[in-house]
Amino acid sequence: MLDYMIYILAFAVGSILGLVYSYKQHGEPFVAVTEFNVPFAIISIIGWVLGFCSGNIILSAIGFLLAGFVMGERPGYGRKETALGLIIAIIVYLVLKCSV
Repeated sequence: MLDYMIYILAFAVGSILGLVYSYKQHGEPFVAVTEFNVPFAIISIIGWVLGFCSGNIILSAIGFLLAGFVMGERPGYGRKETALGLIIAIIVYLVLKCSV
């Protein structure tokens, strides 16, 4: 039970950090970013894979922190990167579970 609380807290802290970072990057009120951000995609992939597949409390918490950072950005940012990270993490999870 404590594991899940750690994961939720790590995700919430990551979301807050992502929101603060996003507002520091872009001060304008409404911006629709259409380009794909490769560094955030890498952070999202690492975060979701660690969160789902690590099997370690600390690594999973770090993964959820990273995933929350990308997912918690301002509306319109990080949605493509989060989707890619989730898809790759699900594929890795299925490959690991089916091979065992």
